Amino acid sequence: MIEVVAELSRGPVFLAGEALECVVTVTNPLPPTATSASSEALAWASAQIHCQFHASESRVALPPPDSSQPDVQPDSQTVFLPHRGERGQCILSTPPKILFCDLRLDPGESKSYSYSEVLPTEGPPSFRGQSVKYVYKLTIGCQRVNSPITLLRVPLRVLVLTGLQDVHFPQDEAVAPSSPFLEEDDSGKKDSWLAELAGERLMAATSCRSLHLYNISDGRGKVGTFGIFKSVYRLGEDVVGTLNLGEGTVACLQFSVSLQTEERVQPEYQRRRGTGVAPSVSHVTHARHQESCLHTTRTSFSLPIPLCSTPGFCTAIVSLKWRLHFEFVTSREPGLVLLPPLEQPEPATWTGPEQVNWNHVGL
Repeated sequence: MIEVVAELSRGPVFLAGEALECVVTVTNPLPPTATSASSEALAWASAQIHCQFHASESRVALPPPDSSQPDVQPDSQTVFLPHRGERGQCILSTPPKILFCDLRLDPGESKSYSYSEVLPTEGPPSFRGQSVKYVYKLTIGCQRVNSPITLLRVPLRVLVLTGLQDVHFPQDEAVAPSSPFLEEDDSGKKDSWLAELAGERLMAATSCRSLHLYNISDGRGKVGTFGIFKSVYRLGEDVVGTLNLGEGTVACLQFSVSLQTEERVQPEYQRRRGTGVAPSVSHVTHARHQESCLHTTRTSFSLPIPLCSTPGFCTAIVSLKWRLHFEFVTSREPGLVLLPPLEQPEPATWTGPEQVNWNHVGL
């Protein structure tokens, strides 16, 4: 028996274009006191990153597969296929890298190997929706002598930041100050530079504030005005908005606002309307605020964006957008007072009885 452990040095979340580093440890778990006949021989081990795509058959109409592509027999247990046994199609993969060949481990012996690969920038982000799914995995394949291949899959989360696909790492050594007492390889410098650049671009895009006002009305008149200070947010931020109901001519009794994602299948991949066909647009609510607002002139709300969600993106098959969905309950009574009276009522005092008779009845 052989034990294979894969450890990611900096967690499972990566930005497209960053370098993934993984330490693969192969161990013979038998005690060292076992006989020499208990040593294990491994033929080889390889690692590869791939993105698996799966579409809902009731929502997405995919074209037939290209018959001109070479077909590798998946039934062969001696061929390293990272996506063997998984649903969907492998739409993106890195070249496989060999970790070792012809390895023999004595009882209790362990050896570690390093794997490093840059995540492709041309792929979609990690996403699990109702119509499509994009799943990234690091697959490690290992084969014992005269045995089928065993696969170890490590799930990854990949975030794609628009605008970083065409950015090239500067080769000038004087790009950033460095300490002569710290050892840092080129991949570490590139990852830190890419993370700093992504942080700067996110900060520049999300820090711009400009008040946007939207009038809310129905067929009977104006309900109020909605205000929001920016339209670009980061994961983990709060979407803050205001509602001015004092200028409306229609009384609003209650309102609710939901932070939703809209997943829309592109027109060329939509299923035709018919029996058993799901809609091409689906919505998922991530946060919701509800408030009773009769006699309320101004109010506000704050909706958090989950850190585990996916930012908006667009591919040839599907697009994902974020939106605020409002629902208002209005009154049909034209004479309903919207504003509270200007004159405050006089305070009133109430004096209770001096004695209260209380009877306890046991059941």
